[in-house]
Amino acid sequence: MSDHTKIIHAGRNSPSMEGAVNPPIHRASTILFEQAEDLYSSAPVRHYGTQGMSVHDALRDAICELEQAYSVVLTNSGLAACTMPLLAICSAGDHVLLSDNSYGPTRQFCEQHLARFGVTTQYFAPDIGANITRLIRPETKAIFMESPGSLTMELTDIPAITAIARERQIWTMVDNTWGAGWFLKPIQMGVDFSIQAATKYPCGHSDVLLGTIAAGSKAASKLLKMYDRSSGNFTSPDDTWLVLRGLRSMGTRLERHQRNALIIAKWLSARKEVAQVLHPALPEHPDHELWSRDFTGSSGLFSFLLHPVAEQNVLDFLNALQVFSLGFSWGGFESLAIHCDPQLVRSQTNWQGRGPLIRLSIGLEDENDLITDLQQALEKLS
Repeated sequence: MSDHTKIIHAGRNSPSMEGAVNPPIHRASTILFEQAEDLYSSAPVRHYGTQGMSVHDALRDAICELEQAYSVVLTNSGLAACTMPLLAICSAGDHVLLSDNSYGPTRQFCEQHLARFGVTTQYFAPDIGANITRLIRPETKAIFMESPGSLTMELTDIPAITAIARERQIWTMVDNTWGAGWFLKPIQMGVDFSIQAATKYPCGHSDVLLGTIAAGSKAASKLLKMYDRSSGNFTSPDDTWLVLRGLRSMGTRLERHQRNALIIAKWLSARKEVAQVLHPALPEHPDHELWSRDFTGSSGLFSFLLHPVAEQNVLDFLNALQVFSLGFSWGGFESLAIHCDPQLVRSQTNWQGRGPLIRLSIGLEDENDLITDLQQALEKLS
């Protein structure tokens, strides 16, 4: 069955819907029981509101179907989804391998918080592939990948790393926000945890913070749910409902995000002001072969390098944009732009880009209007 059909029908079988297309929003802390014998029974589905209500079940079921996972845990942000598996897995003395192109706040969490618990983080080059064996120690417990990285767009050979990790009984996780569970299926590659910021494409409207963690096996699910129950993690029913509603149209939106982004990426490739366009779906991208092998399409996020100019010129370019807005995050209906250099951090590798790095999140506007906007703004560089 097509993913287009799956996300329309998944999670819509609850009797609580009473014939409605969408599930109700139950705001609940206390759950009432008919009999005293049921209070401590393992039979009821819910004992307390933190376990979620029918709307939470519906979103978990839908993401589980999309990611082809064993189970799904919802979190209150994408960052919380990145950190929860690490907290569930790691103990004092453990060693974590983290891709050097990972989301900045994930790096900060590992360096500032996991370190306090006695967990060591070591970075690896995104293109390390099977050579990751050189970095594995007896105490290595987890390998965290982000493919592609959301700033520099480098891809990682997920199957090669996952195969080695399974041999060594090391947990693996992938930040799958760019692929959205739509263009990339990490669970099918043997990854233990596929992580998404549902804030981005599943929501699609830039008004919710929410994360998802898809567990690929019974063992991964047990580990994650045990931590989830004891951590106080919870997502509001209203936010959950909004993400579920957004998810129903995500496939259609992604088609336009993909189309617009490719048109604009190709247009930028021919501009004299642009040194390099970093879009994995373009044949000239260094990791295009990996993208072709592992992904079924591309989302609306990509970056490009300008030829070297003064920082003020870059700011003038960004400030001249009229259709594009300036802002972090991505995956919404609106197009966004940021300059990335202030947040580029590398520990294991040197970023090879020569010139200012600009990231675009291409929205659902008309592509000609977006090109016209970029054209007039690029003229500010001269």
